[in-house]
Amino acid sequence: MEEIQSQSDNYRSSSSSASSPASRVPSSNFFYLRKPGSLRQPISFEDSPDWDDTDIEVRVEEGGDSINAATTPASPSLSKLNSGSLPSPPLPEGAVVARKIAGASVVWKDLTVTIKGKRKYSDRVVKSSNGYALPGTMTVIMGPARSGKSTLLRAIAGRLPDSAKMYGEVFVNGEKSHLPYGSYGFVERETTLIGSLTVREFLYYSALLQLPGFFCQKKSVVEDAILAMSLGDYANKLIGGHCYMKGLPNGERRRVSIARELVMRPHILFIDEPLYHLDSVSALLMMVTLKKLASTGCTLVFTINQSSTEVFGLFDRICLLSNGNTLFFGETLACLQHFSNAGFPCPIMQSPSDHFLRAINTDFDRIIAMCKNWQDDQGDFSSVNMDTAVAIRTLEATYKSSADAAAVETMIIRLTEKEGPSLKSKGKASNATRIAVLTWRSLLIMSREWKYYWLRLILYMLLTVCIGTVFSGLGHSLSSVVTRVAAIFVFVSFSSLLSIAGVPAQMKEIKIYACEQLNQHSGALVFLLGQLLSSIPFLFLISISSGLVFYFLIGLRDEFSLLMYFVLNFFMCLLVNEGLMLAVVTIWQDMFWSILSLVCINVVMMLSAGYFKIRSALPRPVWMYPVSYVSFHTYSIQGLLENEYINTNFAVGQVRTISGYQALKSAYEISADNNSKWGNLLVLFLMAVGYRLLVFVLLQFRVRKKLSLCKLFQCNKNTDNNAR
Repeated sequence: MEEIQSQSDNYRSSSSSASSPASRVPSSNFFYLRKPGSLRQPISFEDSPDWDDTDIEVRVEEGGDSINAATTPASPSLSKLNSGSLPSPPLPEGAVVARKIAGASVVWKDLTVTIKGKRKYSDRVVKSSNGYALPGTMTVIMGPARSGKSTLLRAIAGRLPDSAKMYGEVFVNGEKSHLPYGSYGFVERETTLIGSLTVREFLYYSALLQLPGFFCQKKSVVEDAILAMSLGDYANKLIGGHCYMKGLPNGERRRVSIARELVMRPHILFIDEPLYHLDSVSALLMMVTLKKLASTGCTLVFTINQSSTEVFGLFDRICLLSNGNTLFFGETLACLQHFSNAGFPCPIMQSPSDHFLRAINTDFDRIIAMCKNWQDDQGDFSSVNMDTAVAIRTLEATYKSSADAAAVETMIIRLTEKEGPSLKSKGKASNATRIAVLTWRSLLIMSREWKYYWLRLILYMLLTVCIGTVFSGLGHSLSSVVTRVAAIFVFVSFSSLLSIAGVPAQMKEIKIYACEQLNQHSGALVFLLGQLLSSIPFLFLISISSGLVFYFLIGLRDEFSLLMYFVLNFFMCLLVNEGLMLAVVTIWQDMFWSILSLVCINVVMMLSAGYFKIRSALPRPVWMYPVSYVSFHTYSIQGLLENEYINTNFAVGQVRTISGYQALKSAYEISADNNSKWGNLLVLFLMAVGYRLLVFVLLQFRVRKKLSLCKLFQCNKNTDNNAR
């Protein structure tokens, strides 16, 4: 304690320009209208807001800063909720919020999260955290990187990965229970949006995937979400832009991802880093929008790393973490008083959040160690001359013995002693509806994504024209058989290789699925059926356009039934290849490795397809069994050659003829059966089904594991930091 006291005195002397929170808050500052330490009155469920949704109209009085909420019926608790809160910035004249959201209280008590190490669950990422969040308020979890912010947020929301264990209790409206579907929304730090859709279309399709009921009923929900996140000016703009048009800025993209969760009208909204990758202006606009959302009654809990002074003033409560330890929980301005009481008053010219993180971020110790001999114009390089570890211990010890910690315990007891209304699970859209929505949405995306679909169609046509002109004018003589086999082999093989151009589109679809599956908006079976149904028209368009050009340029047999089989065979070949690409992309989930793997797989299949060496003459251990039997090139080429040469005859001299099967025998191995081409087509169909079943299994395990690893990324960083 003597060391702590001496270090605290040293810090006080270095911060001579600092003042108490009361003296440093300017009276004219709009965001600091609350007096320091003026804690909001606790809420009991006797005077909590009505839990049914009621209409609310928000209007701004002329000449005033505060917002008056007129509800029908009026809720006596809204005045209590907002009596001590920070006023929101003025809204435009006549601004209306369509409906009021029934919030819910959330309490976490003695919450500890451990991450599984090599042998056992021993690495504590969050340590005995206590806190609460109330309806109509914004509660922020703040701390430096690797402090356990995201882990605590996921623990409260019940979204921890399988490799994490949680100890302690989480109460919702005084009841110890999990949050049911639709009662809460969770916005990840990095979300995947569909750039080829407008904001309104994106939210509308999200509503169709999430909500039951008729289509027309969901338009009002979408408009409410657009209004709540102030996206009216961007509602009809493409998220990712088009051609030379720019897409939405990062701030608007972040608001769109939040609006997607609002279509469910959640009671509680969890957001991981809402200011991620936003500049100061976009960050302030985002927080003002969230403040307006909280004023409708929604409970907001989110994490944040750092904020400006204006943004900091909008928070209602703050939970300050460092290395998993709770250094403070309470009113925002009371945190300034807490730091002042611990011997770390905030300088006048410094942002509160910067000051907090400077005091508790251990990374600053390394900076000071590197720059200890440097001098700036003001003298010392750093105004904080205390070891960060000592500062953290001082703040933690001060908080545990403070009135703030006692007030939190008292509030937790009051919020958990009586159960409030239970949150009920909201209905989901049926699987048939979801499949129809995903199919139609994918078709719309394909019609607009010219780089991945229309350009790919043009490339197929160019490839077909090139092959057709090279092998044109072959005729139907016996001498043209070998060259015709080469033309069909090149057409099938090169078309399969060209399909790799669709990997970026497949990668996008997997990312969108992972994001929607995490929030239970989609499922593996629904995704696969929707993706299959939407890809069929595009693949059939490629097969019929490319197939017709190739068929007539090469001069294959002029019969309609043979032409239709050729198109159908090529279509099944493309369908199998799409399934193979989807499987490889699901395994790697990386552009480079997916493309490299697909190129290698196609080359190996081409070598074992029976063109370079007849299939029966291939080395049996590997190339014949199993490679030649799993190569879809083999069955496609066999079917096309059987379609062309079965039931045909070639003259040898003037009196002798040989069948097409005999003429082809030395160039490629086919069956003499008239129906064997349909057997090859059936094999292609079964392979297409098999690859999609493989993708279904991979989606169940690989994508889920990938998401768990992403959740654990920050947790593992925190564990490594603690070990150091």
